[in-house]
Amino acid sequence: MGIFEFFGSKNKKIAAFKSRGAIVLDVRTKQEYDQGAIPNSVHIPLDILPTQISEIKNWGTPVITCCEKGGRSEMAMNLLHANGIEVINGGGWVSLLKKL
Repeated sequence: MGIFEFFGSKNKKIAAFKSRGAIVLDVRTKQEYDQGAIPNSVHIPLDILPTQISEIKNWGTPVITCCEKGGRSEMAMNLLHANGIEVINGGGWVSLLKKL
């Protein structure tokens, strides 16, 4: 798979998640989030995310993680996935906003 196919595939997955009512979960720090965020996103910083797993499971919907550039959202995705939550890494919040 070429790089353009990979990104096209990721965009399709994000669109599919969003069409199913996915919640955008921003895992940046409070200071970062306060400087700008995706409207209606839920903010749970990565460092407290492990304590919020039960709450996130109760949402009963897929999750799209995001952060500044994609590294922390990847860690968040792995944690949520390991706990049985349907999740995709949306990457950096600014680029994700353009896809939503």
